[in-house]
Amino acid sequence: MKTRIREFRAREQMTQAELAERVGVRRETIVFLEKGTYNPSLRLAYNVARALGAGIEEIFSFEDEEE
Repeated sequence: MKTRIREFRAREQMTQAELAERVGVRRETIVFLEKGTYNPSLRLAYNVARALGAGIEEIFSFEDEEE
């Protein structure tokens, strides 16, 4: 999964810790999401997008396995 969390966080001048606090997760979860090593639940994806003032589809996108 590809994410634009870092880009949207930068726009909001928000640290990983601040985003984690707003979403209710640990900072490490945000790190894993930004690296694309953790696929969030629908609820977590919604909460992250909402905290960043964006839609889920703006923040998260799936990459085809074949590419």
